[in-house]
Amino acid sequence: MKRLFLLGLMILATAVTYAGGYRVSLQGQRGLAMGHTGVAVVNNAELAFFNPAGLVYLENKINTAVGVSAVFSDVVWQNDEFGQMARTDSPVGTPFYAYFSYKLSDKVSLGFASYTPYGSSVEWEKDWAGSHLVNNIDLAAIYFQALVSYKITDNLSIGGGPIYANGSVKFNRNLNRSLTDIDGNRSNVTVEATGVNGFGWSAGIMYSPMDSLRIGVNYRSQIDLKAEGGDADFQNIPNSPLTPFEDTTFDAELPMPAELTVGLSYQLNDQWLFAFDYNRTFWDAYESLDLDFANPNIPDSKNPRNYQDASIYRFGMQYTANDTFTLRAGYYFDESPVQAGYFAPETPRNDSNNFTGGLSINVTDNFAIDASFLYSRFKEITESYDYYQENGQNVPFEGTYKSSAFVPGLGVTFKI
Repeated sequence: MKRLFLLGLMILATAVTYAGGYRVSLQGQRGLAMGHTGVAVVNNAELAFFNPAGLVYLENKINTAVGVSAVFSDVVWQNDEFGQMARTDSPVGTPFYAYFSYKLSDKVSLGFASYTPYGSSVEWEKDWAGSHLVNNIDLAAIYFQALVSYKITDNLSIGGGPIYANGSVKFNRNLNRSLTDIDGNRSNVTVEATGVNGFGWSAGIMYSPMDSLRIGVNYRSQIDLKAEGGDADFQNIPNSPLTPFEDTTFDAELPMPAELTVGLSYQLNDQWLFAFDYNRTFWDAYESLDLDFANPNIPDSKNPRNYQDASIYRFGMQYTANDTFTLRAGYYFDESPVQAGYFAPETPRNDSNNFTGGLSINVTDNFAIDASFLYSRFKEITESYDYYQENGQNVPFEGTYKSSAFVPGLGVTFKI
């Protein structure tokens, strides 16, 4: 019975970890098309995310940027030793952003940002070989931020503001590799939490040592998302004293790591702009996920993740063809924070090469359509998750993962 209880804890433990292992870099069509650069690029209201210090340099009094992307992902798992294979059939994710800025004076601009830095879906085939780890997961996290941007001198500015994060998660997995009810239905559990929230802040600085060169720095703080009163629903449980699972609630807290981005942009001439960003995400804050259950018969749980800090290297360029068309292209390399032995199929990602492109069409002097695309190719990896327990033994789950994603996006820019 104790082993089954501990297994149940492990099932619930993975419910929220998808946010820790998957970062959605889709916070602006113009920035994304340039390799998701932007910390030192003054382009439009996307600065509300990339570096709010730059909002004060936007020429217009009111600036708005709104957009959405469609995430088409594909993950294939294979174990040649046992002749097993599975493929995800995940619904299309639709992360969005909305940014706004208002110039109070030549020195001060105010802003507001709403965006989805974490959020996606993974759905594996029913009762696949890894169903004791995950069947499906849906995660959504939305950030809301109020901003102020202040120009200290003509070539130096600062900006930032508080962040409120709100999210939800729904997760399902089978209780173990073989347990069924009397009709042969696999025993499983669904955990769900809404109103998961936390607070943080971001701050940035932008400096132009010369007219053609900008340098930017932006820091986004760690946010601890707190789930209180999440629901755990056990299904197809055998009627036996050895399987006393019953619905309950739980509390949990998950750190969303801090990140630091530094970069520069260089305006070669009236047509060509080049940018480079370096991002460091401090994933080492995610050491484990602790769960506190309301049912006193279920012991609290600590589940190691031991993520490591990871870097992203971003390159982008922009070509202004004429007054109507602006073309963009970029590339970035994204390191995975997941260490060997902790590769769980609810976060099927590894180091990735990412290729981007897009354009803007200036319909009028005040209105533009922004389009982008992203193709992500994750490095093929053979890895395992070594912390699943059954009958008091660690049972590693190993296989080769092949992952890719294609993400088209569309947005609009409005200014007056």
